[in-house]
Amino acid sequence: MAARVVATVPSVASMFRMDQIVAALARERLWLTDAYYAGTTAYVQALRAAARDGVDVRLLVPNGTDIPLLRLLSRAGYRTLLDAGVRVFEWNGPMLHAKTAVADGRWARVGSTNLNIASWLGNYELDVVVEDESFGKQMERMYLEDLSNATEIVLAGRRTSPAHPPSTDAGRSRHRGSAGHAAAGLLRVGRTVGAAITGHRQLEPAEARIMIAVALLLLAVGVVAIVAPRVLAYPVAAVALWLGAALLVRGYRLRRTGTDHVS
Repeated sequence: MAARVVATVPSVASMFRMDQIVAALARERLWLTDAYYAGTTAYVQALRAAARDGVDVRLLVPNGTDIPLLRLLSRAGYRTLLDAGVRVFEWNGPMLHAKTAVADGRWARVGSTNLNIASWLGNYELDVVVEDESFGKQMERMYLEDLSNATEIVLAGRRTSPAHPPSTDAGRSRHRGSAGHAAAGLLRVGRTVGAAITGHRQLEPAEARIMIAVALLLLAVGVVAIVAPRVLAYPVAAVALWLGAALLVRGYRLRRTGTDHVS
C-alpha cells in the first residue's frame, strides 16, 4: 500500500499543520493515541471544533508516565476537551508510548511525533502516513481493543468502570524523560501563570493546582532570596554557566558542520 514518510526537523511545523488539517477534514471519527499529550491552544481548538461538528473525537493517553509533572499538566487540559464533547481515556497498563492517529477509517499516522509543542517544533521526528481503508480499519480495531483496557474520564468527576482491572505493575516503570517532554510541561505552566496574571482568558478549575504550586515555589524562592541570597545565587550561577557552556559547544559544532558542508 502507498505510504508517505514525514520527517520533521526543529523549527519546521509540518506535522503540526498536518495534524490541524486532519482535525479539520475528519467527518466521522478522529481517534488519537499519545504518550505525552500537552496540546497547544490552536490544536485544542481544532479538536473542539471537530467534536462540536459531530466528529467522534477520542484521545487515549497514559494513566502512568515517566514524567509525573506532565501527567498533572495533561489532566489540567482535559476539561477544555470534555466540554466540547471530546472523549478522553487513560490507559490502565504499565506504560503507553504509542503516537497514532486514525481518521474516518481511511487516513492513519504512526510514528514518533507527540501532541505537544516540543515534539512539533523542537524535535527530529519521523512518522508514516497511510491513506488506505484496509489499514485504517485495522488501526480502528486495535484502537477499540486498547480502549477495553482504558478508563474514560467524564465531566461528572466519576470514571466509567474499566473493562479490565488495572495492572499491578502500573507506574513501576520509570524512565528518564527527555528535555523536550519537560519543555512541553513547562510551556503549559507558563500559559497558566500568564493567563492568571494578564486575565486574557478564564482559567479552568483543574489549573488551580498549577497556580498554587507555582505560587508556593515563588514564595519559597523569595524568602530564600531575602534570608540567604547566596544560597540562591550559587545554583543560579551554576545553571547559567552550564547552559552557557552547553550552548557554546553546540553552536561551535553547528558552525563547524556548516563550514564542512560549504567546503
